[in-house]
Amino acid sequence: MRVYDIIRKKRDKEELTKEEIEFFVDKYSKGEIPDYQASALLMAIYLNKMNKKETAYLTEAMMNSGEVMDLSAIKGVKVDKHSTGGVGDKTTITLAPLMAACGVPVAKMSGRGLGHTGGTVDKLEAIPGFSIEMTPDEFIKSVNDLKVAVCGQTASVAVADKKIYALRDVTATVDNISLIASSIMSKKLASGADAIVLDVKTGDGAFMKTLDDSFALAEEMVEIGTAMNRETIGIISDMDEPLGYAVGNSLEIIEAIEALKGRGPKDFMDLCETLGAYMLVSSKLVSSYEDGLIRIREAIKSGAALEKFKEFVANQGGNPDVAEDYSLLPQAKHIVEIKSDKTGFIDKIEAEAIGVSAMVLGAGRETKEDELDLSAGIVLKKKVGDFVNEGDTLAVMHFNREEKFEDAKRRFKDAYVITEEKAEPKKLIYGVVTKDGIEKF
Repeated sequence: MRVYDIIRKKRDKEELTKEEIEFFVDKYSKGEIPDYQASALLMAIYLNKMNKKETAYLTEAMMNSGEVMDLSAIKGVKVDKHSTGGVGDKTTITLAPLMAACGVPVAKMSGRGLGHTGGTVDKLEAIPGFSIEMTPDEFIKSVNDLKVAVCGQTASVAVADKKIYALRDVTATVDNISLIASSIMSKKLASGADAIVLDVKTGDGAFMKTLDDSFALAEEMVEIGTAMNRETIGIISDMDEPLGYAVGNSLEIIEAIEALKGRGPKDFMDLCETLGAYMLVSSKLVSSYEDGLIRIREAIKSGAALEKFKEFVANQGGNPDVAEDYSLLPQAKHIVEIKSDKTGFIDKIEAEAIGVSAMVLGAGRETKEDELDLSAGIVLKKKVGDFVNEGDTLAVMHFNREEKFEDAKRRFKDAYVITEEKAEPKKLIYGVVTKDGIEKF
């Protein structure tokens, strides 16, 4: 078999076989196919697309290119939650202990962030002493004992995906639904969960900018998961403005804890309840979405969710006192209010621009080598639909790098669109995709 023939076949819009896809993934991950040939095949796939069968073969080949986690020693139905990413998305930090308090075993492997803000493990490392390093035995024991553990993603999972994604990133072949779906699902399937709930973001701050593309991606991933015998549900949620109010690592930890106390922003609370209810249904602990909502609200109201967060943090070496004393988290030297230049209604907040503004302050990474400032970030005070007078505070910036402030402030102000007319409120949840079909809200 020659990679030249595989490239030619896809160039000519022909269907690749399982064996051809496995050959490419195996040989490229071992360094036996040069980047220039892999790039040519990826561009042919990008231009001529893959059908559902090819996408499933690619996902399976990438899943099997590295270690496939065996979580069978963990009691119960393991449910994983994955977000396609967004600005202010701290959902895992609230949902992991919340689901554990409801009885769902959460065995979560998360990555670091590259872009707007840190990833889940970066945010958790804002908690003094918290460690994401765990041996497989410690990880399994933690989930069996406490029902929750979050560790760093092992480099041995879906090895081919890391190489292929890095190449896609520099060859303008990222935005292809088959390549995105297989990349996400190969890692999720290799992580050993029995069921997967996908939070597919849509809008300005999301990977997928349009509703149609977001539903198409969710449908593709649900089909892949179903074909691999995992119950898979996709929820389409809004990312046209930041989620909640906090953007930045320690600031998002505070907001995640506030949600566990029942005091989080409405959009963030609603999203956690929605995703959590579907996770409970997938785990078979409840028979309906409505029953899931009841159990979630009880866990928050009783304090069980907050107590589980403290146990989870302590178990991984962190200081559980952060749940009551936020001053234990990294603190920025400079805290500056950003004022509105206009009077009117906030019509739009460009989520991506807010994320970039936070990154400029130090909350995210532009390159893998960048060091995060865990105290840096932005706390919004006004969101879409709110009325502001000239001089009202739009947000508060937290930072240490004074030389970056003016650039971040300019980007932030450019993200706000203020008009005379009040905008129609947007939906938070646009629909749900299951193996039985699509339900649009």
